[in-house]
Amino acid sequence: MKKHLDHTDPAKDMNPTRGNGGETHQRADDDTKALTTQQGVVISDNQNSLKAGSRGPSLLEDFVLREKINHFDHERIPERIVHARGSAAHGYFELTESLEEYTTAKILTETGKQIPLFTRFSTVAGNKGSKDTPRDVRGFAVKIYTEEGNWDIVGNNMPIFFIQDAIKFPDLIHAVKPEPDRGFPQAASAHDTFWDFVSLSPETMHNLIWLMSDRALPRSFSMMEGFGIHSYRLINKDGKSTFVRFHWKPVAGVQSLTWDEAVKISGADPDYNRRDMYEAIEVKISGADPDYNRRDMYEAIENGMYFEWEFGVQLFTEEEANEFPFDHLDATKLIPEEMVPVKIIGKMVLNRNPDNFFAETEQVAFCPSHLPPGIDFSNDPLLQGRLFSYLDTQLSRLGSPNFAQIPINAPKCPFANNQQDGHMQMQVPKTRVLYEPQSLDLDRPRESVKKGFESYAERLDDNVKGRIRAESFADHYSQPRMFYRSQTPAEQAHIATAYAFELGKVDTPHVRTRMLGHLLHIDEDLAKRVATALGMELPEPADAAAPVQDMATSEAVQTIGRTPKSLKGRLVGILVAEGSNHEQVKKFEDAINAQGGMVKIVAPSKEVKLDDDTRIQADERVAGAPSVFFDAVVSIIMPDQAKKLAEDSSTLDWFTDAYVHCKAIAYCGATDEFILSKLPVEKDEFVTPLAELDSFVENAKSRLWEREPKVRDLA
Repeated sequence: MKKHLDHTDPAKDMNPTRGNGGETHQRADDDTKALTTQQGVVISDNQNSLKAGSRGPSLLEDFVLREKINHFDHERIPERIVHARGSAAHGYFELTESLEEYTTAKILTETGKQIPLFTRFSTVAGNKGSKDTPRDVRGFAVKIYTEEGNWDIVGNNMPIFFIQDAIKFPDLIHAVKPEPDRGFPQAASAHDTFWDFVSLSPETMHNLIWLMSDRALPRSFSMMEGFGIHSYRLINKDGKSTFVRFHWKPVAGVQSLTWDEAVKISGADPDYNRRDMYEAIEVKISGADPDYNRRDMYEAIENGMYFEWEFGVQLFTEEEANEFPFDHLDATKLIPEEMVPVKIIGKMVLNRNPDNFFAETEQVAFCPSHLPPGIDFSNDPLLQGRLFSYLDTQLSRLGSPNFAQIPINAPKCPFANNQQDGHMQMQVPKTRVLYEPQSLDLDRPRESVKKGFESYAERLDDNVKGRIRAESFADHYSQPRMFYRSQTPAEQAHIATAYAFELGKVDTPHVRTRMLGHLLHIDEDLAKRVATALGMELPEPADAAAPVQDMATSEAVQTIGRTPKSLKGRLVGILVAEGSNHEQVKKFEDAINAQGGMVKIVAPSKEVKLDDDTRIQADERVAGAPSVFFDAVVSIIMPDQAKKLAEDSSTLDWFTDAYVHCKAIAYCGATDEFILSKLPVEKDEFVTPLAELDSFVENAKSRLWEREPKVRDLA
């Protein structure tokens, strides 16, 4: 709650003057940095270009104008083709359990060290200016600055991918991007070209059903799982190989939005996830009080106010992999945790925002080919293609093979090579020798057998060269079936409803029919629910390239079923107005904060005077902060204000949405009498009076999913 408001304008103390045209000039004094050109020349006037007379033409000799405009004209670089919209933060990785038995990589063998890293989250399909909350896969890329070189774990928030071979990646992205003849829809899969492609590509069915699940609508970046997707190899000191898959498990638990919330949030705040991460880290480091000192910052972080993940690995041998009922080199297949448990060996903490969004978040270059000795690639054909593609795209985006010299990309360990020249070369090699072998400069770097990266000496049992896909990749339905049947009833309803929504946007009848044929192989009940919602008859099942297996279900793939009952990381909105009871507001605020939750004050106006004459600044106005922003809501308002708010549609929506999204509501008597009584809100166990504070706090830790069938049509 922001109190003691200060309306003093600091601009008055920045030596302001007015020019002839009334323009504002702010002059530097002896204690202020002077504005300069790129060459360090101090600028005397940053408001006016050089002219031949006050109303005459601008002069070409104005180097200040030319430099400023020239740089502005070249500010933009090509955005990423995929993962264009991203947000990132700095932090550290700490290994807690050594894998020395499996690898020589120091990052996975030396415990107790805090290794700096940079993590970027992103949507996949939309452009840089798209929204944060579409139904989409999320990128989850981590750059760890190890002492043996940078390690990029380039993953997603889903453990599998749409395609099995990298040669299909352009087709997938062309299909999901805006249709080329019309340029829309943006950041959306609900259109004909996407569903035409996937319905003709059965290998997409597994990632597709994850896309239709709640995992495609994360509540927060801090509540997403991260997956390396591919199998990699760990190589130990004896040259022995063990396969590995990498996992990031959020300490806050996996949580998601409902589709209705995502739609409403995207209209109210398209920067929802980006703002959530930025504000959370800023508050967690500096505290609400800008005068916090280092001890306060340390204690805030120690008290758990940060984004944190556990780092885990699934380890398995070649012999064990041969016993799997699927091929682990197939990127459309996950390895169930019940089959190979995830071993937690470390953690990632994000605790500092970028200093500059462009310099760091936009220019960071992730490549799966960046890994330290002791880790190696597998023969996954999708991974093999990515090893080329990511490097190639960095050259296109960042304009030079010297992109690794950009600070956010540069290793923190010593590095030396014989590369030279190229656009934006920052190194100044002081040698006549940039080649090897050589005998003219004994200090130049040389290869190291002892420390160097060595690829695993794999024995191949298939010597056939050709464009061939392994028969072991042919089962496209067993894992989607396992995924669907593993979900809670509420999640199954969400999946069916998502298919119905997306296919309802498809205008081509045979594409809808084709998709129903695939769904029949995944689960007949799912196919029936979607067909009924679309008003369609069930077709014949699609041709299956391999028999469909009934795999054991896996609770690990659930979302709602695994959401922890906790207020940590959750946000509660408290609605106040003129005359609201300060003591009551403080009581709820303290109780929520004590459980690790966060509070935002919402009011009809930006500033409000409470019953004890305390003037506070609301975090949000009710018209600009719908209840979809919050995990639970509280209303503490006086009767006269309740009467006014009862006539305001945004306030009525605030309560209605909280109810239909299955959230906890705490209400005062005036709210009940003048607002809730007008709304279709049933006083179930999650709708409680202010006096039941403890019940509200407990309810706010989760949602009442049993309410959902009463308030929304589900497929």
